Amino acid sequence: MAHCIVPEAEAILDKEFPVLDKGFVRLVDYLGGDQRIVQAARVSYGEGTKSYREDAALIDYLLRHEHTSPFEQVVLTFHIKLPIFVARQWIRHRTARVNEISGRYSIMKDEFFLPEPEALAPQSEDNKQGRADIPFDPETANRIRAILKEGGELSYQQYQRLLDLGLAREIARIVLPLSLYTEWYWQIDLHNLFRFLMLRLDSHAQREIRQYAEVILDITRKVAPAATASFEKHILHGVRFSGPEMDELRRRLGLDQRNRADSAESAPGTNQPPQFSEPAANQPSSSSVSILSKKELERFEEKLKSGRQL
Repeated sequence: MAHCIVPEAEAILDKEFPVLDKGFVRLVDYLGGDQRIVQAARVSYGEGTKSYREDAALIDYLLRHEHTSPFEQVVLTFHIKLPIFVARQWIRHRTARVNEISGRYSIMKDEFFLPEPEALAPQSEDNKQGRADIPFDPETANRIRAILKEGGELSYQQYQRLLDLGLAREIARIVLPLSLYTEWYWQIDLHNLFRFLMLRLDSHAQREIRQYAEVILDITRKVAPAATASFEKHILHGVRFSGPEMDELRRRLGLDQRNRADSAESAPGTNQPPQFSEPAANQPSSSSVSILSKKELERFEEKLKSGRQL
C-alpha cells in the first residue's frame, strides 16, 4: 500500500469550519488513515489488509493496550485561526510542528475575539483557573462585552499610531491584547492528537479551546474513523482508576484479593490446582471499611457517578 486515500477526508480538504466569532479550522493535508495504522501494525509479520471488521478490531486492540507507534504513522496538518490567549494554551502541546503568522513581518489585522454573553461568568469559587457555571445577567454581560470591544478598538488605534510614527512592527505589536486573532499551520501525528483531544475536550479545559477541539475531533473522524471511535470509547469517555481505587471497587464487589488468595490455597500435602469460587450474590466483603481517605473517597464516588476523569 503505497498511499492511503480516505474519500471522506478528501471531501473536506481546505474547507473552513468556523469556530468562535472569527476563527476557523481547515484540514490542509493528511498522511494515512485507519489503513495506515493497520499496515504499520502488521508489517512485523507480513500480513496484508483484512476486512474492515478485523482491521477495526486490531486498531481497537492497539489503542486499548497503548501500542502507540502505529498511530504515529498518521499525520494531520491544520490551518487554524484563533485568539492569542487560546494559542498560548494550545502551544503547551509540544509534540506538534507549528508555523505562526509573524507580527514582525506582517501588520496584524484588526480582528479581536468578543465572547458571547452566555460565555461571560464570574470567577469560580472552587476552581482557581476557571469561570463559574452560571453566567452574568444579560445587562452585566453586555456591559462587559462593550468594555472588551472598546479595549480592542483602542489598542488597535494605538498600534496604528505607533506604526505611523515609524516604529518597527516587532515593537509596535506589543500594545495589542490577547484577544487579537492569530493564524498558524499545526501538524501533529494521530497519537499525540488524541492526547491533545483528551485534555482539551475535558470539562475542566477552557470553553474556547474546547470549541476548537470539538471541531478537530469531527475532522479526525473523517480521516481515521475506526481509530477515533476507539479513542472515544476507551479514552475520551473512559475513566481510569488508581490502585487504591481498584481495591475499593473489588471490596464493593466482594472480590477482595485477600479472600481470593485464601480460597486459592491448596490443601497441605496435595497437588490440587487452586480453586477460585465467585462470591455469592449480596455476599459482603470481609472488610466493610474503605482504605481511601475522605477526599479520595469523594473523588472516587464522583468518578462513578459522572463517568469523568477527575
